[in-house]
Amino acid sequence: MKTMIYKGYELSDQTLQKHIKEVFHKGGLVVFPTETVYGIGADATNPEAVKQIFKAKGRPSDNPLIVHISKNSDLELYVRDIPLIAKPLMDAFWPGPLTLVFNKKDIIPNEVTGGLSTVGIRIPGLKIARDIIDIAGLPICAPSANLSGKPSSTIFDHVASDFEERVDIIIDGGKAEIGIESTVLDITTPIPVMLRPGAVTKKMIENVLGYKIIDSTETKIEDTPKSPGMKYTHYAPKGKMTLVDGNEKEVIQYINQEIKKHKKEKTAVIGASEYLDQIDADYKVNLGHLNDLNEIASNIFIALRQMDELGIHYIYMHTLSNQDIGQAIMNRLSKAAGYKIVKL
Repeated sequence: MKTMIYKGYELSDQTLQKHIKEVFHKGGLVVFPTETVYGIGADATNPEAVKQIFKAKGRPSDNPLIVHISKNSDLELYVRDIPLIAKPLMDAFWPGPLTLVFNKKDIIPNEVTGGLSTVGIRIPGLKIARDIIDIAGLPICAPSANLSGKPSSTIFDHVASDFEERVDIIIDGGKAEIGIESTVLDITTPIPVMLRPGAVTKKMIENVLGYKIIDSTETKIEDTPKSPGMKYTHYAPKGKMTLVDGNEKEVIQYINQEIKKHKKEKTAVIGASEYLDQIDADYKVNLGHLNDLNEIASNIFIALRQMDELGIHYIYMHTLSNQDIGQAIMNRLSKAAGYKIVKL
C-alpha cells in the first residue's frame, strides 16, 4: 500500500480534503495527530474498516477502541443515554484529553467496543484532529498509532516508522503536546470509575463533580476491560526496563551500581535532569525537570522509542510523584517495565 503523507497545515486544501473523505468512506486508514498521541483512524460505524485497524496494529480484537467526534451535539447519535454528570464534565474538559464511557447505540459496532455494550468517546483538543473528523463527516475510532505493545507515537517519525505502507494517509502534526493518552472515565456506573489516568486528573474530575470517584488502578472492580490498555502489555521497549523507588541518593547509587554490573551490554538511564546529572551512563535521556511533570509526560514515549532505536539491553529510571499527572506517567512507566519496581 502506498501511503500519502501530508502536513497538518495543508488541511485547507480542497483536493486533500476530498482525498481524506474518500479514504474514510471506503474503509481506509488515516493516521493523524491529537493533543495526546497520534491516532490511527477509521470509520467507527464500519466494522470492516475497524478490523483494518487491528490488522495494521497487530492488536487483539477484544481490546476496545475510543471513538472521536468533533462536537458535543454529535454525542446523542452514538450513545443510548447521556447521564446528568456528563454535562459538567464535557463543559470542563471537552474538547480535551478526557474520554467518557457511555452505553452505546447499535450504530457503533461491536468491533469497536470489543463486544461490550459501552463505548468510550471524546472530542480531541487539537484543532487538526477535529478538522479531520469534520472532513470525514463520520465518527472516527482511533487508538494510538503504534504497533501493538510498542510505546505510543507522539512524533511524526515514529508513526511513519510503524505505519508507512500500512495505511492510506499520515498527517504530520509535529510533536504531541501532552504525550500520554487520554484519561478514561466510566460514567455508566452509579459512582464514576477512572479506568485510565491521564492529563485530566482524578482531582480535577472530583473538583468538577463535587464528590469522590473510584480509581480502578487502586481498586479491582471487574475483569472485563472497558478501556484500552487495561488487559494487554503496553508501551514496552525491547530492552529490560526497571523502575527504582527510594530517596534520591539511594536511587542514584543503585543505578550507578547496576550500570557497572552491565558494563559489557548497552545500558541506558531515563529520567529527570536532577538525577541524570549524578549518574554515569553512556546513554542518558533527559525527560525534563522534576518540577515540570507535564514536560516529562510529553517526552516519555519518545524516550522509550529511543531505547529501541539504540538497541538498549537494560533501562533504568527512578520513580516519580504519583500525584496529579504523575499518576498517569507512573501508570505508563509501570506497564513499560512489566511492573518491575525495585524498592530501596
